[in-house]
Amino acid sequence: MHRDAPTPEALAAFYGLRPLPREGGRFKETWAGPPRPDGRPEGTAIVMLLTSDPDDFSALHRLPTDEIWHYHLGDPLTLLLLAPDGTSRTAVLGPDVLGGQHVQITVPAGTWMGARVAEGGAWTLFGCTMAPGFTYDGYEHGNADELAARYPQEADRIASLSRP
Repeated sequence: MHRDAPTPEALAAFYGLRPLPREGGRFKETWAGPPRPDGRPEGTAIVMLLTSDPDDFSALHRLPTDEIWHYHLGDPLTLLLLAPDGTSRTAVLGPDVLGGQHVQITVPAGTWMGARVAEGGAWTLFGCTMAPGFTYDGYEHGNADELAARYPQEADRIASLSRP
C-alpha cells in the first residue's frame, strides 16, 4: 500500500462509521431505496470497515436475499461461505484480481457468511449491497455449535467467526 494510505480511524471518522450490532465491524448505510409494499426498502448499500484486531470480524450470519460484497481499500478480506447443501468455500475480496481475489462477489441467499481481514493484513474497507434491501428482521445470527455440527470440515473457522 502507498505510505500515505488512510488509517482505519481516519476512515471511520470520515464515513461516520458506527459499530454493527451482533455481526461486528463498523459500518454506515449509504443508500436505502424507497419502501416496497412489504415495508422493505427496494435496496440498501453500506460501507464497512474491519481491522486485524482479533475481535473485529463479521460474525457468521445469513440473509434471505443475495448480498453483493465490494472491495474498496486496504488489505484482502477472507470470507467463509457455508452453502445450504453442506459444502463450504473461501472467497477473498481484494485488489489482486488476476491472482484469484475478487473486487465483487455475490453471496447467494441462505448462505452462511463470515469474514475477517486476511492473515498479515491490517484493515479492509468494503461495501455490501442488497435488493430488496437489508432489514434486521431478515438477519439470522449463526450458532457456532449448530454450524460446526453441520459443517464439521470448517469447525475451527466457524469457532473463530462466531460470537454469542
